Amino acid sequence: MKTTVKFCVALGILCLTFILMTAVFVLAGLSYINQANYEAVAAVAAVVKQKYPEVEEQEIIDILNGHTANSHAADDMLKKYGITPQDTIVLANRQNNQRMVWMVILAGVLFSLAVLLFFWLFVRHKVKQERRLTAYLSRLNSGHYELPQEKLTEDSSSVLSDEIYKTTLMLREKNEQSLRDKQALKDSLTDISHQLKTPLTSMLIMLDNILEGDMPEELRNEFLQDIRQSVHHISFLTYSLLKLSKLDANAIEFEVESVPVKELFTVCIGRTSAIAQQREVRLEQECGDLLIPCDRRWLSEALTNIVKNCVEHTAAGGYVKLSAEDTPLYTKITVEDNGSGIDKEDLPHIFERFYKGKGADDNSIGIGLSMSKSIVEQCGGYIKVISEPHKGTLFIIKFFKL
Repeated sequence: MKTTVKFCVALGILCLTFILMTAVFVLAGLSYINQANYEAVAAVAAVVKQKYPEVEEQEIIDILNGHTANSHAADDMLKKYGITPQDTIVLANRQNNQRMVWMVILAGVLFSLAVLLFFWLFVRHKVKQERRLTAYLSRLNSGHYELPQEKLTEDSSSVLSDEIYKTTLMLREKNEQSLRDKQALKDSLTDISHQLKTPLTSMLIMLDNILEGDMPEELRNEFLQDIRQSVHHISFLTYSLLKLSKLDANAIEFEVESVPVKELFTVCIGRTSAIAQQREVRLEQECGDLLIPCDRRWLSEALTNIVKNCVEHTAAGGYVKLSAEDTPLYTKITVEDNGSGIDKEDLPHIFERFYKGKGADDNSIGIGLSMSKSIVEQCGGYIKVISEPHKGTLFIIKFFKL
């Protein structure tokens, strides 16, 4: 756009220059002709008055000023004094007029050539820009994503190059994200296959033994109980994996609202109270009347997974405490226990999917904490864990205020 404006401005200046030059040429030619005519007429008048003193001055003035009755009379009078259209004075005037015409024609030709030259330079410049952009696109398609050298100039093609670069990076990022999503889906399918393979194989073996018929009733009931337990395990695993898949695909629309932290803690304690009583672990809470912007259902599920993990790693007589704190920068939720803690080797991998630490229960799947981390981060929060073996574990969740 800027190049087109520059071209139009330059063309306007060129046209104005041509008009001024033409006016100067015309005025100069007219001045020259007027001066030549004046000198010639003055000379003629002087000669006529000298050779023909009987001619009155007024008569000569009228002829020179064009006040004669008709042009034929003026011609006859000039012939009387020996002046004809073929004389030097008339020819000089005619030559001056022709010179003036040729000067105007020459100015027009020069102007036309200047316009053609300017247009050719403009077209050449545009062709060079197109070739440069084509080469730049070829480099981008080849995987060379360096910034264009013209990025800081004000040329329109440089602005276009910058926009092409931004668009290419955006498409590249989307393509890489698509590849990551495909790899994540592949990993999820592999994990699901691995997690389902063992209980399904066990169930098939037990069913084959039951169908054979020759089996004691006690053993048969035991197999059926194992199959029932495996079905529950598969059902829980499938449900959890479906949740993780939705989180990975950003297919969940979180309904953010101001939720009392006490309400979230109450829900978490209610869901984990049975296992806490079974393991003789106290559940405590301390939060006051704080509010937190979040999705009530999903954040309570994330906290429940964390509390459940803490209960499972706390010995009888221990405690798991939920607390909250509000600061000008963030709202912090902590889940603390005085259990067995996490080994230093396991600590960096605690939020990885299907990871089971050294002290994990045999029935643990290893996706609870991974799901909690995904939920917290997609709700706009941040989670970390601090732990030492035999000194307990502290989970910290922060939601920063914008």
